[in-house]
Amino acid sequence: MTMLGTFIKPVHREGYKFIAIFAVVTALLFLLPIKIFGWVGAGLTVWCYYFFRDPKRTTPDREGLIISPADGVVSMIEPAVPPEELEMGPDAMTRISVFMNVFDCHVNRAPIGGIVDKVSYRPGKFLNASLDKASVDNERNSLAIRMADGRKLAVVQIAGLVARRIVCDVAEGTGLETGERFGMIRFGSRLDIYLPDGVQPMIAVGQAAFAGETVLADLKSDEAARTAITR
Repeated sequence: MTMLGTFIKPVHREGYKFIAIFAVVTALLFLLPIKIFGWVGAGLTVWCYYFFRDPKRTTPDREGLIISPADGVVSMIEPAVPPEELEMGPDAMTRISVFMNVFDCHVNRAPIGGIVDKVSYRPGKFLNASLDKASVDNERNSLAIRMADGRKLAVVQIAGLVARRIVCDVAEGTGLETGERFGMIRFGSRLDIYLPDGVQPMIAVGQAAFAGETVLADLKSDEAARTAITR
Protein backbone atom coordinates (compact mmCIF):
# COMPACT_ATOMS: atom_id res chain seq x y z
CA MET A 1 0.00 0.00 0.00
CA THR A 2 1.27 3.45 -0.89
CA MET A 3 1.45 6.32 1.59
CA LEU A 4 -1.42 8.03 -0.26
CA GLY A 5 -3.50 4.86 -0.06
CA THR A 6 -3.07 4.86 3.71
CA PHE A 7 -5.10 8.05 4.00
CA ILE A 8 -7.28 8.11 0.86
CA LYS A 9 -10.02 5.45 1.01
CA PRO A 10 -13.01 4.65 -1.22
CA VAL A 11 -16.30 6.18 -0.05
CA HIS A 12 -19.60 4.36 0.43
CA ARG A 13 -22.29 5.68 -1.92
CA GLU A 14 -24.39 6.75 1.11
CA GLY A 15 -21.75 9.37 1.85
CA TYR A 16 -21.69 11.31 -1.42
CA LYS A 17 -24.58 13.66 -0.67
CA PHE A 18 -23.45 14.32 2.90
CA ILE A 19 -19.88 15.13 1.85
CA ALA A 20 -21.27 17.45 -0.85
CA ILE A 21 -23.49 19.24 1.67
CA PHE A 22 -20.60 19.67 4.13
CA ALA A 23 -18.37 20.98 1.32
CA VAL A 24 -20.94 23.54 0.11
CA VAL A 25 -21.57 24.81 3.66
CA THR A 26 -17.82 25.07 4.20
CA ALA A 27 -17.43 27.16 1.01
CA LEU A 28 -20.15 29.52 2.26
CA LEU A 29 -18.50 29.78 5.66
CA PHE A 30 -15.26 30.90 4.03
CA LEU A 31 -17.16 33.86 2.63
CA LEU A 32 -17.74 35.15 6.16
CA PRO A 33 -15.35 37.75 7.59
CA ILE A 34 -14.27 35.36 10.36
CA LYS A 35 -12.39 32.63 8.51
CA ILE A 36 -12.17 30.31 11.51
CA PHE A 37 -15.73 29.13 10.75
CA GLY A 38 -14.59 28.05 7.32
CA TRP A 39 -11.72 26.04 8.74
CA VAL A 40 -14.07 24.38 11.24
CA GLY A 41 -16.29 23.47 8.30
CA ALA A 42 -13.31 22.09 6.41
CA GLY A 43 -12.44 19.90 9.38
CA LEU A 44 -16.01 18.61 9.59
CA THR A 45 -16.01 17.89 5.84
CA VAL A 46 -12.87 15.77 6.23
CA TRP A 47 -14.51 13.96 9.15
CA CYS A 48 -17.63 13.32 7.05
CA TYR A 49 -15.50 11.81 4.28
CA TYR A 50 -13.65 9.71 6.85
CA PHE A 51 -16.91 8.49 8.42
CA PHE A 52 -18.21 7.17 5.08
CA ARG A 53 -14.96 5.48 4.08
CA ASP A 54 -15.30 1.98 2.68
CA PRO A 55 -11.84 0.40 2.70
CA LYS A 56 -11.01 -3.00 1.26
CA ARG A 57 -10.63 -5.73 3.86
CA THR A 58 -8.80 -9.08 3.80
CA THR A 59 -11.20 -11.74 5.06
CA PRO A 60 -9.83 -15.04 6.44
CA ASP A 61 -10.78 -17.69 3.90
CA ARG A 62 -11.58 -20.83 5.88
CA GLU A 63 -14.93 -22.55 6.26
CA GLY A 64 -16.54 -22.17 9.67
CA LEU A 65 -15.01 -18.87 10.74
CA ILE A 66 -17.41 -16.20 12.01
CA ILE A 67 -16.01 -12.76 11.25
CA SER A 68 -16.88 -9.40 12.81
CA PRO A 69 -19.57 -7.55 10.81
CA ALA A 70 -18.47 -4.17 12.18
CA ASP A 71 -15.51 -2.05 13.22
CA GLY A 72 -15.50 -1.11 16.88
CA VAL A 73 -15.00 -2.43 20.39
CA VAL A 74 -16.59 -5.57 21.80
CA SER A 75 -18.79 -4.07 24.48
CA MET A 76 -20.71 -7.15 25.67
CA ILE A 77 -20.67 -10.94 25.44
CA GLU A 78 -23.66 -12.55 27.14
CA PRO A 79 -26.58 -14.90 26.61
CA ALA A 80 -29.63 -13.26 25.04
CA VAL A 81 -32.69 -14.24 23.03
CA PRO A 82 -32.54 -13.11 19.37
CA PRO A 83 -35.11 -10.52 18.25
CA GLU A 84 -38.52 -12.14 18.18
CA GLU A 85 -39.19 -10.94 14.64
CA LEU A 86 -36.52 -13.37 13.37
CA GLU A 87 -38.56 -16.30 14.70
CA MET A 88 -35.45 -18.16 15.89
CA GLY A 89 -37.09 -19.44 19.05
CA PRO A 90 -37.17 -18.45 22.74
CA ASP A 91 -33.82 -19.93 23.76
CA ALA A 92 -30.91 -17.65 24.59
CA MET A 93 -27.85 -17.64 22.32
CA THR A 94 -24.41 -16.16 22.93
CA ARG A 95 -24.58 -12.53 21.83
CA ILE A 96 -21.48 -10.54 20.89
CA SER A 97 -22.03 -6.78 20.72
CA VAL A 98 -19.66 -4.56 18.73
CA PHE A 99 -20.04 -0.85 19.50
CA MET A 100 -19.10 1.66 16.77
CA ASN A 101 -18.26 5.24 17.68
CA VAL A 102 -18.46 8.12 15.20
CA PHE A 103 -14.83 7.62 14.15
CA ASP A 104 -15.18 3.93 13.21
CA CYS A 105 -15.86 2.70 9.70
CA HIS A 106 -19.63 2.06 9.58
CA VAL A 107 -19.87 -0.30 6.60
CA ASN A 108 -21.28 -3.66 7.75
CA ARG A 109 -20.15 -7.03 6.41
CA ALA A 110 -21.58 -10.55 6.56
CA PRO A 111 -20.16 -12.48 9.52
CA ILE A 112 -20.45 -15.78 7.63
CA GLY A 113 -21.54 -17.07 4.26
CA GLY A 114 -25.08 -18.33 3.74
CA ILE A 115 -28.58 -17.46 2.63
CA VAL A 116 -30.44 -14.52 4.17
CA ASP A 117 -33.39 -16.42 5.63
CA LYS A 118 -35.18 -13.40 7.08
CA VAL A 119 -34.82 -9.61 7.15
CA SER A 120 -36.89 -7.57 9.56
CA TYR A 121 -36.81 -3.84 10.28
CA ARG A 122 -38.29 -2.46 13.50
CA PRO A 123 -38.53 1.26 14.38
CA GLY A 124 -37.62 2.31 17.89
CA LYS A 125 -35.80 4.72 20.15
CA PHE A 126 -32.30 6.21 19.78
CA LEU A 127 -30.73 5.38 23.14
CA ASN A 128 -26.97 5.17 23.56
CA ALA A 129 -26.06 2.02 21.61
CA SER A 130 -23.61 0.90 24.30
CA LEU A 131 -26.50 0.29 26.72
CA ASP A 132 -27.84 -3.24 27.05
CA LYS A 133 -31.46 -2.11 26.63
CA ALA A 134 -30.62 -0.65 23.21
CA SER A 135 -30.94 -4.20 21.86
CA VAL A 136 -34.62 -4.15 22.80
CA ASP A 137 -35.68 -0.50 22.61
CA ASN A 138 -33.71 1.02 19.72
CA GLU A 139 -34.43 1.10 16.01
CA ARG A 140 -33.00 -2.06 14.52
CA ASN A 141 -32.70 -4.19 11.42
CA SER A 142 -32.30 -7.91 11.95
CA LEU A 143 -30.99 -10.62 9.61
CA ALA A 144 -31.10 -14.38 10.04
CA ILE A 145 -28.44 -16.11 7.95
CA ARG A 146 -28.89 -19.82 7.21
CA MET A 147 -25.53 -21.52 6.84
CA ALA A 148 -24.70 -24.51 4.65
CA ASP A 149 -25.24 -26.96 7.54
CA GLY A 150 -28.73 -25.59 8.21
CA ARG A 151 -27.90 -23.71 11.38
CA LYS A 152 -28.76 -20.04 11.69
CA LEU A 153 -26.79 -17.03 12.85
CA ALA A 154 -28.40 -13.66 13.59
CA VAL A 155 -26.84 -10.26 13.00
CA VAL A 156 -28.66 -7.13 14.14
CA GLN A 157 -27.95 -3.53 13.11
CA ILE A 158 -28.90 -1.23 16.01
CA ALA A 159 -29.22 2.53 15.68
CA GLY A 160 -27.41 4.61 18.28
CA LEU A 161 -27.76 7.94 20.04
CA VAL A 162 -27.15 10.03 16.92
CA ALA A 163 -27.86 7.41 14.25
CA ARG A 164 -30.92 8.15 12.15
CA ARG A 165 -30.81 5.65 9.35
CA ILE A 166 -30.03 1.97 9.01
CA VAL A 167 -29.09 0.87 5.50
CA CYS A 168 -29.56 -2.77 4.49
CA ASP A 169 -28.77 -3.72 0.90
CA VAL A 170 -29.90 -7.37 0.98
CA ALA A 171 -33.30 -9.05 0.83
CA GLU A 172 -34.60 -12.42 1.94
CA GLY A 173 -33.19 -15.16 -0.26
CA THR A 174 -29.96 -13.28 -0.99
CA GLY A 175 -26.77 -15.33 -0.87
CA LEU A 176 -23.88 -13.79 1.06
CA GLU A 177 -20.20 -14.60 1.22
CA THR A 178 -18.23 -14.13 4.43
CA GLY A 179 -17.03 -10.53 4.62
CA GLU A 180 -19.36 -9.30 1.88
CA ARG A 181 -20.83 -5.83 2.43
CA PHE A 182 -24.53 -5.85 3.29
CA GLY A 183 -25.25 -2.36 4.67
CA MET A 184 -24.23 0.41 7.04
CA ILE A 185 -25.53 2.60 9.86
CA ARG A 186 -25.11 6.35 9.88
CA PHE A 187 -23.41 8.10 12.82
CA GLY A 188 -22.67 5.87 15.80
CA SER A 189 -24.31 2.53 16.48
CA ARG A 190 -23.87 -1.15 17.32
CA LEU A 191 -24.09 -4.61 15.80
CA ASP A 192 -25.16 -7.71 17.72
CA ILE A 193 -24.14 -11.17 16.55
CA TYR A 194 -25.98 -14.22 17.92
CA LEU A 195 -23.84 -17.35 17.71
CA PRO A 196 -25.32 -20.79 17.02
CA ASP A 197 -25.79 -23.07 20.03
CA GLY A 198 -22.55 -24.47 21.42
CA VAL A 199 -20.25 -22.04 19.58
CA GLN A 200 -17.91 -20.17 21.92
CA PRO A 201 -16.54 -16.67 21.25
CA MET A 202 -12.86 -16.34 20.40
CA ILE A 203 -12.78 -12.66 21.34
CA ALA A 204 -13.19 -10.87 24.68
CA VAL A 205 -14.93 -7.76 25.94
CA GLY A 206 -12.78 -4.68 25.36
CA GLN A 207 -11.02 -6.00 22.26
CA ALA A 208 -11.08 -4.03 19.03
CA ALA A 209 -12.75 -5.67 16.03
CA PHE A 210 -12.51 -4.91 12.31
CA ALA A 211 -15.32 -5.72 9.89
CA GLY A 212 -14.47 -8.50 7.50
CA GLU A 213 -11.20 -9.37 9.25
CA THR A 214 -11.47 -10.11 12.99
CA VAL A 215 -12.45 -13.68 13.89
CA LEU A 216 -15.25 -13.76 16.48
CA ALA A 217 -15.78 -17.51 16.64
CA ASP A 218 -15.08 -20.81 14.89
CA LEU A 219 -17.89 -23.28 14.16
CA LYS A 220 -15.35 -26.12 14.03
CA SER A 221 -13.58 -25.34 17.31
CA ASP A 222 -14.27 -26.96 20.69
CA GLU A 223 -12.11 -24.39 22.47
CA ALA A 224 -13.62 -22.76 25.57
CA ALA A 225 -14.63 -19.11 25.48
CA ARG A 226 -11.55 -16.90 25.58
CA THR A 227 -10.70 -14.51 28.35
CA ALA A 228 -8.42 -11.48 28.21
CA ILE A 229 -6.44 -9.16 30.47
CA THR A 230 -6.31 -5.39 30.07
CA ARG A 231 -2.87 -3.96 30.82
